[in-house]
Amino acid sequence: MLITLFPFSLALNGILYAAIPLLGICYGIFYDIMVPPASELFGLKHFGLIYSSMGLGNPTGALLVSGLLAGYAYDAEAAKQDSSACVGHDCFEVTFLVLAGVCGLGTILSIILTVRIRPVYQLLYSGGSFRLPQTPGH
Repeated sequence: MLITLFPFSLALNGILYAAIPLLGICYGIFYDIMVPPASELFGLKHFGLIYSSMGLGNPTGALLVSGLLAGYAYDAEAAKQDSSACVGHDCFEVTFLVLAGVCGLGTILSIILTVRIRPVYQLLYSGGSFRLPQTPGH
């Protein structure tokens, strides 16, 4: 997403054709990747609540970014242009740069989480308890 959002801030010609499918793939992968850690690290007893809580990040971010940041950045740029309507790529440049920065921070935090959680996964899968017992002849 970081690689996709940065060109949005530059408003390159034709960027929408490549970036929109990539953003869709990123969101789809994000929701697929959330399931295993939620079930393996926290168990299945309260899986629905935990998974739903993890899914609150996107709507919360959308509210903060589109409702607050994008509106403020648009109005500030329109005021610079002495108009009620903003024209040009500068209207949302700050918004896309902030989104790219947040995605970069998320990437760094994901790497830190991966390093810290590695011992838990090694403990879970060291004995091969996740595999079905093998019968002779199979």
